[in-house]
Amino acid sequence: MFKELQKDMGSVQKNSILGILALVIILQYQEIQAEMIIGTGSIEPGVDLIFEGGVKDDVMPNEYFLNESETDVHIEVLANWSSKAPDGSPEGGHVAYLNINAILINEVTGTSVTHKLTPHVNMSDNLHYAKNIKLPGRIDEKYSVIFEISPPINDELGMHYDWRKAVDEQLVDANTFKFKNLDFEKIAQSKRR
Repeated sequence: MFKELQKDMGSVQKNSILGILALVIILQYQEIQAEMIIGTGSIEPGVDLIFEGGVKDDVMPNEYFLNESETDVHIEVLANWSSKAPDGSPEGGHVAYLNINAILINEVTGTSVTHKLTPHVNMSDNLHYAKNIKLPGRIDEKYSVIFEISPPINDELGMHYDWRKAVDEQLVDANTFKFKNLDFEKIAQSKRR
């Protein structure tokens, strides 16, 4: 009987250890996959926007993008056609050729930096606008972020007659979105790998 009890206790210990390991792996996976939703918005004609603070990442080519080891946060904007978009716009599809700047302001020191967000592609968001950035201060300080969104300029995008007559002479309306009192510390401490 004692040997059976020992065997059952050994099985319980193994299951407990396996359960704890599974929980640790799940929590690490969730931490790795976490993205901070800064906010949402929309602009005409029918473009939905999601503003995110993503976990820093390895973005190629290295000569154009900040190295992951020098990055605090991956600032992102997902711009997708909504159900209210003009005919022919694929609902949920990426809206290309936007000019997007992110101005990060340290609310403690007033220091700010401006970054142009460029097209990126990954497996979770597919095409989006983003940049690896170094915060203008400590990761435990509060920040404001101003996103400036503008239509393509000059020869970046051709505008056919039918679009100009049915929609507008520009792709989207320019707009600014401001978010205050943001805490990037958890995201800055997270890792993808």
